[in-house]
Amino acid sequence: MAAMGRSTMPPREGSKKPSRTGAAVGSDFLQLDIDEAPPGGRTAWLADRLRSAIADGRLPVGSRLPASRVLAEELRVTRGVVTEAYQRLAESGQIAGRGRRGTVVVAAPATPGEPARDAAVPGPVLFGPADGEVAVDLLRAQPCRIDLSPGVPDLAAFPRAGWLRAERAVLAGLGRADLGYGDPQGTPALRRAVVGWLARNRGIRAHPDEVIVVAGVAQALGLLGQLLRAEGIRDIAVEDPGSLGTRQQLTYGGHTLLPVPVDERGLDVGALRAGGARAVLLTPAHQFPTGVVLDGERRRELLGWAAEGGVVIEDDYDAEHRYDRPPVPALRSLMPDGVCYAGSVSKLLAPALRVGWLLVPPGRRDALVTAKRFTDLGNGVLTQLVLARLMDSGELERHLRHVRSRHRRRRDAMLRAIEAHLPGARVHGAAAGLHLMVTFDDRGRGFRDTDLAAAALARGVKTHPLSWHRIGPGAPGLVLGYAAGPAHEIDEGIALVGEALRDHAPCGGYTAR
Repeated sequence: MAAMGRSTMPPREGSKKPSRTGAAVGSDFLQLDIDEAPPGGRTAWLADRLRSAIADGRLPVGSRLPASRVLAEELRVTRGVVTEAYQRLAESGQIAGRGRRGTVVVAAPATPGEPARDAAVPGPVLFGPADGEVAVDLLRAQPCRIDLSPGVPDLAAFPRAGWLRAERAVLAGLGRADLGYGDPQGTPALRRAVVGWLARNRGIRAHPDEVIVVAGVAQALGLLGQLLRAEGIRDIAVEDPGSLGTRQQLTYGGHTLLPVPVDERGLDVGALRAGGARAVLLTPAHQFPTGVVLDGERRRELLGWAAEGGVVIEDDYDAEHRYDRPPVPALRSLMPDGVCYAGSVSKLLAPALRVGWLLVPPGRRDALVTAKRFTDLGNGVLTQLVLARLMDSGELERHLRHVRSRHRRRRDAMLRAIEAHLPGARVHGAAAGLHLMVTFDDRGRGFRDTDLAAAALARGVKTHPLSWHRIGPGAPGLVLGYAAGPAHEIDEGIALVGEALRDHAPCGGYTAR
């Protein structure tokens, strides 16, 4: 029975319940001692302690904070002290509510004199005009609240249940020999499945022996680069603008890149001829980043160039994702013996799978299979067999239809957000793909898009400055991915970009209404 004279009234706001023994009151969490807080300053004290713990790594990005009620009970303060401290860190972008996961650390601030662990790299370092060659990987590692980076599909839609069913079925039928070293060219099952997938979805007719299974398009480019160097080809023409990542891949392999301009009809084949390159890498079905399609006349000109001995490398990175236009056949379907074709499941399922395919003319196939063998002995067999089952069963087509609908809604959300928050911005490539390109044309020539991207990141939003993907000069702009996050995040992210643009455009430059 409770003692008659003991009060059961809750403490006043910010007050501390006295300990029965007179000992200091505190929490095991970060060894917080409420006696250290100044009178009337408990909220500021707690927020400062949490901020310091995030900055010095005791609370790394991804870690979860105690529920406000629990921490308040441990510190014997009102819950309002804790919720207000959490709110201050949320407003500065360091923590965020994650539903059932609770309150989670999402970004680390820099502390004076010492860069914070996992903190965002300062804008001038990350986004300087000359730093794009290294900055993509740095940007990918930065924490943020809203990620509008291009090239990422809806990873939350990954067909986990379908993958598990396929994996169980594969394991049930797997013999001992199947767990040994596989064929470096790829398992016959996946090569057959890829042939069927390409016939149904890209208009390509091929034989399984023509397919080489690779660890994504990045490895395909690396292997092709080795082969071209062995043939004495070191100069490779690339689209301008074009993917910075593919330029990095080829430059690392020792190639000299010759930029070829892209206009509303795609790659300028006349400029390609004039440049004298013997090989060209391009994205004809959905040019990155502009989104244009290589038109019929240019295709005929390019295939004529290939028939004269030129090497065409076709990166078919996201052609399955289309919304407002009919399908565009792959170049490989028009000239099987003149085009090296690369594709993957990175935009279909997830980049983490690291599975793709490479089709090359017969005269280069054996050399590429040998290069693959001595690179890694071949891709993981189990993943190949599971993917083959998904393709053969129709599960991958069902998944594509599902995510295409989701991506379309998110594309539409981004278009609405750009109209609302970036009036005057010009949108490119909305008919297909997983990203939009926006340019600011003459109204934005007074500022650098790298500064705009840095300002957006400071507000918790990742974007790519268009200048990263250019070799020559051009109007400032951004490349914005819309597939990875929900519509409300897209709208908030574009609103923050608009805020950054208003703050960083010079007087007389871009002005949002």
